[in-house]
Amino acid sequence: MKSAGAEAGTSGSIRIDRLLVYLRFARTRSAAQALIDNHALRRNRKHVLRGADQARIGDVLTIALGDRVRVIELVALPDRRGPPSHARSHYREVELFGEVDPDSLDPQGQIAIATSPRTAARPPDDSEDPHLKEPQ
Repeated sequence: MKSAGAEAGTSGSIRIDRLLVYLRFARTRSAAQALIDNHALRRNRKHVLRGADQARIGDVLTIALGDRVRVIELVALPDRRGPPSHARSHYREVELFGEVDPDSLDPQGQIAIATSPRTAARPPDDSEDPHLKEPQ
């Protein structure tokens, strides 16, 4: 029987559900499988469909965790679950949009989207759409 270290070290790949546990994105493999089942995980822009899919060095993982999306690139494959500092040494965060201030985003949908005041005060133009005319 191969150990987890032998699985990651010799073949150059590791099961993605085990990787999520080792990198501390999930506490158990069943929790990692729940992320996969909820389509909260992508590898190289493609949804991961099975926990047995293999991850390799250089793969980019997109993980939706709660109200946050993390994009990481694997720089090494771990051979066990260790402390958080050890887990972080196996990946690097990828910045998608340059310098993005997370406070400037609206993760909980609190900012209302509305028309501009200039267009909201103006009545619709009747000449454009005959269906907008009021019956007389």
